[in-house]
Amino acid sequence: MSSRDAFLLRIDPKVLAALRRWADDDMRSVNAQVEFLLRRCLREHGRWKADEGEEPARAPKRGRPRKE
Repeated sequence: MSSRDAFLLRIDPKVLAALRRWADDDMRSVNAQVEFLLRRCLREHGRWKADEGEEPARAPKRGRPRKE
């Protein structure tokens, strides 16, 4: 198991309540939801170097979607 660092996060109560509801919907703990969202955001903005076995970082799609 990999080691984890802990840190204190001060967060608006309304934001935390919304995050709890979202985590419940996704069957995750609040901590796992925060980490999931941070990783997704980091990947979308090219700030996350993928570890072995993980999806590679991709730039977000820009512009209008193609017409079919």
